[in-house]
Amino acid sequence: MEILKKTFIAVFLILLITKLQAQTNAVLQKAFHNSYADELNKNYVAAINDIYPYYTDNSYELNIRLGWLHYLNKNYTASQSYYQKAVNLKPGAIEAKFGYVKPLSFLQSWDKVLEQYLAVLKIDQQNTQANYWAGTIYYNRKQYEAAIRYFKAVVNLYPFDYDGNHMLGWANLMAGKKADARTFFEKALIIKPADISSSEGLSKCN
Repeated sequence: MEILKKTFIAVFLILLITKLQAQTNAVLQKAFHNSYADELNKNYVAAINDIYPYYTDNSYELNIRLGWLHYLNKNYTASQSYYQKAVNLKPGAIEAKFGYVKPLSFLQSWDKVLEQYLAVLKIDQQNTQANYWAGTIYYNRKQYEAAIRYFKAVVNLYPFDYDGNHMLGWANLMAGKKADARTFFEKALIIKPADISSSEGLSKCN
């Protein structure tokens, strides 16, 4: 009899938890629906307020959503805080890292931006976006050999990509590799004929 009583209590608790979870999900769905509608109308404060009452630190979905909305509302400090929580909650996720770099870029936290791109590349070595922007940061820091490595990854994946060839041309030129630079500038000019930047780079290869 005692066993049946314990079994009944266990089943009752499971059913109760399931019901509560279903109710919570229904409330969140409505809140997110309202938030999307307000975002569409560019009412970002209202979109934030739609979901904030249900905020919990351990919710990836709420943190990444609030990171995005605060970014749209130009509150970059708050945005980066929520995105950082999302990254910590799902360290294997790429989307949160790409979201995180948006406010970090406006805050000019370039070390942290690069850190996120490199973290993406640990997960997805061939990610074009992360390779290109990591290369751009290294190029701007005049670390041309590192820049070449990342731009080359882009061009290997997309040989007919203008941006990759263009920046690979400049990185090679600045590294003193004029012959290699010429090759990539010429490719860039086939993709985008008469491009001023590539034409300038090619003229410097002589």
